[in-house]
Amino acid sequence: MTERPIPLSVPLLGGNESRYVEECIETNYVSSVGPFVDRFEQEFAISVGARHAVACSTGTAALHVALRLAGAEPGELVALSSFTFIASGNAVTYTGAAPLFVDSEPRTWNLDAELLHDEVVRRATRGGEVPKVIEVVHILGHPSELEPILALRDRFDIPIVEDAAESLGATYRTGSLAGRHVGTIGSMGCFSFNGNKIITTGGGGMIVTDDAELASRAKHLTTQAKRPGLGYVHDEVGYNYRLTNVAAAIGVAQLEQLPSYLDAKRKLAARYTEALAELPIDPAPHAGWADPSFWLYSVLLADGAPPRDQVLDRLNEAGVLARPLWLPLHRQPPYEGAIFIGSTVADDLYTRGLSLPSSVGLTDGEFERVVEEFRKALGT
Repeated sequence: MTERPIPLSVPLLGGNESRYVEECIETNYVSSVGPFVDRFEQEFAISVGARHAVACSTGTAALHVALRLAGAEPGELVALSSFTFIASGNAVTYTGAAPLFVDSEPRTWNLDAELLHDEVVRRATRGGEVPKVIEVVHILGHPSELEPILALRDRFDIPIVEDAAESLGATYRTGSLAGRHVGTIGSMGCFSFNGNKIITTGGGGMIVTDDAELASRAKHLTTQAKRPGLGYVHDEVGYNYRLTNVAAAIGVAQLEQLPSYLDAKRKLAARYTEALAELPIDPAPHAGWADPSFWLYSVLLADGAPPRDQVLDRLNEAGVLARPLWLPLHRQPPYEGAIFIGSTVADDLYTRGLSLPSSVGLTDGEFERVVEEFRKALGT
């Protein structure tokens, strides 16, 4: 009998999801108005240490609104990592701003903060254009280094929007940001609850901020910019970016289980690192100053390993649904000709990188099968 495929990352719905959704149906609160939306926002803000949270229909919608509120608009530049999922760049384009793509640094695979710092200082010194907003993406569950970017914020008054779509639960361990959760350091932070994320609402997102005025503006824009009252008066162009009460109900139930999910992710990462130690790979990044959430356990193939695509083909043929890392955004067809600063770190991450199955509910048998098939795929 053929063994079932092992997916990359699927949700675990083992808590109060059914009970809360049934409550939505019984009370007829199934659309974007209902008590679970407010509850999800309040409890999510508490969970990450923010004062305010605004639920959105997707993580991309959250990022779009946050960037617009931060000042991204036509004729402006927004700096962000080139090595990220394309939604991070698309949200910039939705505002009409132009992306300034930045290479990665090899320690965490995130945006090279020192490179961006030096580029912005160089531009400012020469009277050139500096970014209006910096979008910091915390990829694959690992916090991005922020100190050089905070220095830019303070020196040039450049707002920071954090794309924490992949990194719920990740925190800073040491330094001036010790104990802080990703998404809570910039002006606004954005999260995703897509079906493959650590917690899910089926599809959804969240903006968090400590600024009450920004939170109010975000809520206004995500609800079609409708003024209070019975009349249909809209004072600016807004968006239908609301999260439904049903989705929020699932989110509340998922949030209740977040601590156990994060524990499972970190234990799985430790098991992978130990089990794969003798293979020709570089393990998932883990800087000493960070406490990653390890959304997807991802590795780089080392010199002497078979080509990345060959390894992926072998794994997928064996039913282990591993996936490549992203083609850098400055290499993507929609962004041909965009500004890029750096060298080839992001290209190298794409060429050598892949993610292994990382579901919260991955069983011991599935884990052993992934490791065994990975060994075979590498020819060891």
